[in-house]
Amino acid sequence: MKKRYISLILAAALSASALAGCGGSGTETPAEKETAGKETAGQASAQDTAVDGELSGEITFWHSFTQGPRLETIQKAADKFMSENPDVKINIETFSWNDFYTKWTTGLASGNVPDMSTALPAQVAEMINVDALAPINDLIDDIGRDKFAEAAIAEGTMDGNNYSVPLYRHAHVMWIRKDLLEKNGLEVPGTWDELYETAKALTKDGVYGLSFPCGTNDFQATFFLDFYVRSGGGSLLTDDLKADLTSDLAIDGINYWVKVYNDCSPKDSINFDVLDQATLYYQGKTAFDFNSGFQISGVAANSPDLLQYVDCYPVPKINTGDGTQGIMTTNTPMVIWKASKHPEICKAFMETLYDEDTYVEFLHATPVGMLPAIKGIADTDAYRDDDTIKQFTHAEEVLTAAADIGTAFGYEHGPNVQAGIMQNNHVIEEMFQDIITNGTDVKTAAKAAEDKLNALFETAE
Repeated sequence: MKKRYISLILAAALSASALAGCGGSGTETPAEKETAGKETAGQASAQDTAVDGELSGEITFWHSFTQGPRLETIQKAADKFMSENPDVKINIETFSWNDFYTKWTTGLASGNVPDMSTALPAQVAEMINVDALAPINDLIDDIGRDKFAEAAIAEGTMDGNNYSVPLYRHAHVMWIRKDLLEKNGLEVPGTWDELYETAKALTKDGVYGLSFPCGTNDFQATFFLDFYVRSGGGSLLTDDLKADLTSDLAIDGINYWVKVYNDCSPKDSINFDVLDQATLYYQGKTAFDFNSGFQISGVAANSPDLLQYVDCYPVPKINTGDGTQGIMTTNTPMVIWKASKHPEICKAFMETLYDEDTYVEFLHATPVGMLPAIKGIADTDAYRDDDTIKQFTHAEEVLTAAADIGTAFGYEHGPNVQAGIMQNNHVIEEMFQDIITNGTDVKTAAKAAEDKLNALFETAE
């Protein structure tokens, strides 16, 4: 089945590449073919496998920290590591999250995968399923297993082996413009119906109330539908991991977002990816958005005069009295690829990224956007000594509370490859485009998309 599944994700990646273009930066460095078994790659520590106690070798690190400050802090950490280990060379290549999926899935066929990389949680499950990763139990133990949230480690765990370690975390919440609400005498919405009515009222004077993105080269529409469904205690996956787009709650969510698109959103958003979507909020052209704490740095870079009016609140509920549900938390992980000839270098370098000075500097590259993945850091004077963190105390509290109770996309049922397939194949985005562009009946389109996803899921079983 694994060969069939590799063919599936390869086909999906080629499709995404055709839609999104090559993207990314850096020169491809062919990774070494797999020469070591899982035991060698995953269980030998850096100290045990270094020759004469010294690390020696060249590794390639793929990451998706494309923004300047984050990219620079990672490069600085690599430069420091190489200066302390002169026989080590770390080649860094950066790709957007969407382009990264194309890179690693197509790279499986050619052997062109890195030694280590960042990933998205749902992608880790796919990587484990095709036996592409080395276990890193010893690395987590060396850093301190009790420093990490158990749920964050569990996202990359299978059959007792840990395959990923979280570098930072964030959660998706509702971002608002306080000035627009105050100017129009409106309250922060607490339910989806209140959000729609408020967004509709604010769609004027060159501002859209709420943009709905459903471009097929990204997974934003999948996330937005998931927010609605999970807020009602539901899921886009059944307990036995089948797609569930035809439940009453899912149909309500689809209708909701089509209504938002028609009444509150720019028509170009039918093709928006995450950057298109976020940029509208950065530039002050939308009153509401759903995203992580990265919204703060985006507004600061694009419209600093609006920064004082930016804040966030929990994702709306279906009804006012409903209980609080966990929505989407992302524990952004790092992984070591099984094909690496130098897992000991990868582990040693990864461990240094959690040194307090290095770690705090990295988190401060996008303050409030990247929440600490290890316990205790958020309470240190070094971490709290940042102007953005001081200014956005409320936002940090909302984000932290959301992160504490949420899961990765689709992981409300535990780690599974179906979540990755749903996220990365853009079937839900195609469904929304069919409804909006062709006028296809919502239930008909939802059933077709559900059937398509379930057919894809069968390939991974």
